[in-house]
Amino acid sequence: MNETNDKRDPASAAEDSSAKRRRAAALHVREARDRLTSATTTRPTFDYELLRQFAQTRLSASLMILLLVGTVGFLQSLWVGAVQAGTWTAAVLLIHAVIITKCRQFLAEPQSHISVRSWRVRFIILDLFFGLAWMFILIHRIGVDAEASTFLLFVMLLVVAVSSMLASSVPIAVFAATIPVSAAVALDFAVRDNLHDYILAVMALTVQGYFSVLAYRLYSTTLASLEARAEKDALIGELETAKAFSDEARRRAEAANVAKSRFLAQMSHELRTPLNAILGFSEVMKGEIFGSHQVPAYRDYAADIHGSGVHLLGLINEILDLSRIEAGRYELNEEPVSLAHVVSECAHLLQMRARSRRLTIHELFEHAMPRLWADERAVRQICLNLLGNAIKFSTQGGEIWLKSGWTASGGQYVSVKDTGPGIPEEEIPIVLASFGQGSNSIKSAEQGAGLGLPIAKSLVDLHGGTFTLKSKLRIGTEVVITFPPERVMSGSGPVAIPAPSIEPPQQPELEPEPADEAPPIPKANALRRLLRLGV
Repeated sequence: MNETNDKRDPASAAEDSSAKRRRAAALHVREARDRLTSATTTRPTFDYELLRQFAQTRLSASLMILLLVGTVGFLQSLWVGAVQAGTWTAAVLLIHAVIITKCRQFLAEPQSHISVRSWRVRFIILDLFFGLAWMFILIHRIGVDAEASTFLLFVMLLVVAVSSMLASSVPIAVFAATIPVSAAVALDFAVRDNLHDYILAVMALTVQGYFSVLAYRLYSTTLASLEARAEKDALIGELETAKAFSDEARRRAEAANVAKSRFLAQMSHELRTPLNAILGFSEVMKGEIFGSHQVPAYRDYAADIHGSGVHLLGLINEILDLSRIEAGRYELNEEPVSLAHVVSECAHLLQMRARSRRLTIHELFEHAMPRLWADERAVRQICLNLLGNAIKFSTQGGEIWLKSGWTASGGQYVSVKDTGPGIPEEEIPIVLASFGQGSNSIKSAEQGAGLGLPIAKSLVDLHGGTFTLKSKLRIGTEVVITFPPERVMSGSGPVAIPAPSIEPPQQPELEPEPADEAPPIPKANALRRLLRLGV
């Protein structure tokens, strides 16, 4: 019971974490979409983001505003006196301090507690007072000559430019801070009765319009960047949500696949135990070891039972191998293997089956090939599966070519080519999938489980090789498997040349070299191995 709980805990923890990720991603998507809508306009705006940028810009330019106010106040004292200039400077600095304080207060509050409408009104009113304070210096110019007046008016234009840049994220605040100054400048020039002042008044209004358009362009650029950022955040959120669902589906698929493999492995072991008894007793009955049958038909029945049991045992072995491969528990027992010898032996084992279908097997092997570092049982099963499929689906009287040799890269290959009906190109992925069968296989009298090619391909992949299937309808099918050069063992080691001796040379004794080919397997052992592989 404790083991069951331990097994369920990681799964439940994984489900809880994936659910939390999905909820967080969904919340992120909702927040991004909420920012795409505004309660004040019909088009997408970002009121809070714009006000936040306004406050940050004001804080970053506070030192520049202080220097500008101090410089203008000092220059004003040269014409209007220190008291009036100091009063004006103190008033402007007080308004500036209030603006800075409110900006910091706005940035310190959480977004959920902020009323965007009320804060926008506050910033607009503060900028209006800021513009009126700058206008005050223009309507109280007592005893100022024309040259000084022109200099101060151009300073005011500088103030208009600075205010337009700082308040560009809130367009109404731009007009509140600049229109009083521009209007005062234009009115001051308009009340004078000369053409020069009229031109300056028109220029002041033109500058106001220019900076208004520039501020609106900056506002549009800021809004577009915010929209692009919000859309990017929304897209990232949706991608994270899709990725979370994909990971969850992949995890469930992997868990289902592992459970299926474990079930097949368990059922295979459970079926093999009674099947061994069936095979043993049916073989005893078929051979009439304890006496002949009174009814001769019983011997035929026993032979049929034994043949069916052998077929079922081969199918169970294939399912067991496939489940072990898919579960990642198939371990290669690697050793030096002669590829040509294994292929030749497989052809010898299936020769009788090929003759029963009047098939001719042509063997074309390159000699003196070095051994492979591979699993002999896996290589043998690959060859038996490929050759068995070629015999099964070849028409009677056809031919099969079995080749083995070198690849261009220095590896070794095995090719099995038949003259069967072929496989349609669109069905090749089906026949390479587990339990997949093509249309020709379904029509054939010798239907299989559809595991021969998938098992062979998986075993080749475990060896790091390649599996290639080429087929044409009404011409035949060819399967080529290759083993990489890394698995080819060196034919001979480095030759050591000893130093010349001062003694007379002696005739060396030649020792016979060990044979590369393995000793032939007796027919009984070959048949026993064939039965174990389920062929």
